[in-house]
Parts: sequence; structure tokens; C-alpha cells
Amino acid sequence: MTTDRLSTIFAALADPTRRAILARLAEGDATVSELAEPFSISLPAISRHLKVLENAGLISRSRTAQWRSSSLNPEPLREATAWMERYRRFWDVNFARLDAHLRAIQQAQSATEQSPEKTQ
Repeated sequence: MTTDRLSTIFAALADPTRRAILARLAEGDATVSELAEPFSISLPAISRHLKVLENAGLISRSRTAQWRSSSLNPEPLREATAWMERYRRFWDVNFARLDAHLRAIQQAQSATEQSPEKTQ
């Protein structure tokens, strides 16, 4: 089964460890050991997370002598953000309509409470 690029990106972003790794790489390149520091998981587990991020195109990895560093590739994040943006606009419009409806209800209630009742 083939998976589209966007699904691969979102699958990679679904894990909190991988999101934390991306946040760290946003500050600059890092080695596997540097990326593993804040986590209580093994270096091989970090390497597996890096492989998922690399397969999604979210990071690139390079080797200099014995050091293997990773760096953030922001383009796939732009793709995911562009996809989500359409839905943000949808919710903005719907929330604006809901807000207008609630205001109309409040105004109607206010008008009812302020008008004197007729007594017979």
C-alpha cells in the first residue's frame, strides 16, 4: 500500500517524541546523542524516530567523520500547514456564524427582560 506524502508527514508528527526532536532541531543541527539527552529512551530508539522523520522529509541527516548530525527541513511542515489552513478558515467562518447567532439570542433575551410585562 502506498501512502501519500501528507499522510507520512502527519504520521511522523503524531508522536510527541518526534515533535520534541523537531522543536530541538528548529534551534539548530544536532547529533543523535544531543537529541537523545532530554529523553529516557535508548539511542537506537532515537535513531528509529529520526528515520521516521527523515522518511517524511522533515529532517535531513549528514555525516562528517564519525559524527552524524540532523537538521530540520521546514518544507513538509509548510505543506501540512497549508492543508490545515483550509480547515482553519472553515472553522473561523463557522465560529463567526455561531458568535453572531449567540449575540442575537442574547439581544432577544435582553429585550424580553427589559420590556415591562402587561398586567391585567
